[in-house]
Amino acid sequence: MARSISTRFFAGRELVDRVARQAPARLAVSVFGAVVMIFTLLLMPPWATASGRHAPFVDALFTATSAVCVTGLVVVPTGTYWSTYGQVVIIVAIKVGGLGVMTLASILGMAVSRRIGLTQRLLTAAETKTTKLGEVGSLVRVVIVTSTAIELAIALLLFPRFIVLEESVGEAAWHALFYGVSAFNNAGFVPTAEGLAPHVSDWMLLLPIVIGVFIGSLGFPVILNILRSRRNTRRWSLHTKLTLTMSAILVLVAMVLFAVFEWRNPDTLGPLSWPTKLLTILFAGVMPRSGGFSTIDVGSMHESSWLITDALMFVGGGSASTAGGIKVTTLAVMLIAIVAEARGDRDMDAFGRRIPRDTLRLAIAVTFIGATAVLLSSILLLEITGWTLDVVLFEVISAFATVGLSTGVTESLPEVGKYVLVVLMFVGRTGTMTFAAALALRDRRRIVRMPEERPIIG
Repeated sequence: MARSISTRFFAGRELVDRVARQAPARLAVSVFGAVVMIFTLLLMPPWATASGRHAPFVDALFTATSAVCVTGLVVVPTGTYWSTYGQVVIIVAIKVGGLGVMTLASILGMAVSRRIGLTQRLLTAAETKTTKLGEVGSLVRVVIVTSTAIELAIALLLFPRFIVLEESVGEAAWHALFYGVSAFNNAGFVPTAEGLAPHVSDWMLLLPIVIGVFIGSLGFPVILNILRSRRNTRRWSLHTKLTLTMSAILVLVAMVLFAVFEWRNPDTLGPLSWPTKLLTILFAGVMPRSGGFSTIDVGSMHESSWLITDALMFVGGGSASTAGGIKVTTLAVMLIAIVAEARGDRDMDAFGRRIPRDTLRLAIAVTFIGATAVLLSSILLLEITGWTLDVVLFEVISAFATVGLSTGVTESLPEVGKYVLVVLMFVGRTGTMTFAAALALRDRRRIVRMPEERPIIG
């Protein structure tokens, strides 16, 4: 009997290893889906809600997906609907989602065997976009150490501020830790009923959250590269330079455009003082990276501001980060290709490096798949809800890019609409190309290449 169980165990392990080697993306999506279901079940007991009643399956699923996918969209208010136990489940789900299921699996593998096996390396490489399996071990350590250190640093900065706001020591510590984890992981969940709106002018409270969101949106490969080359910026990789440059440019553009469109809006920036306006503009400029926090009523913003936010959310943050979207490096590669084509250059060059053409193909594919997911989901929600296109598009892009910003209509979604956003959040977090690869039946390797012929473009 024991031999039979042992044989089945090793047979199952060999099967998992084989799937991991042959189709790591498929296994990653499967495991990620299983984790979402586990947290859904943890949120369904009556003690998970403040009222002591069972949470409906769709609400538990939506919340679990939003937490694991570090999105922040909610159909029930986090601070009042869920009990302390429910909020602990949510913050753990955020932490797991931020680290990445595959990265967490490698951490557990190191704890057990003191080393990372080939299977764990392949899985983590798929999750973290690491190109060299030898870098996975270092990256995993950076992931767990850096993320926890930054989260605790944010919590330590926020703790005295919550004390000043007349919260008890325990309540201040809990809120500081929750915001620290939620900020760095770009989750957008808030543990208080009123959120951050009452603190719109509080630099001491909002600035650590802004910094945490921005660092979290850069991606662990960038953090690893900066830590390794902190004494010599010339050793920064092209990926690091593109991520930092595009992230800074997008934040500055967002701040300028938001100021232009909302400066005199009586429902947003209008009544605020100059220093508060600057803080609000900075906060609003960083949050579309995938942060999802807001200090003003997003539903009261002008439609032009919604459209700009749509574009910024769709781009998102850095690759292998806690942010979503098509990623800033994807946008950077396409812009570089456009400039090269306009100049008549044969190669795509940036920071003294030539970018391979297959990178451009991948960038186009990621963008097209993301746009298709947004298009189909928008059509579905338009038919389901009857809402206007501007509102639907904002909610859909926020879900796909795992941002969490909302015009205030998410809670009124019909049940079918909630399932649509659940699928969209899952696709956005696992990655458009990863999800597509997981669904692919086989890898196609062609030996014979067809004759080349150039079609007319434009």
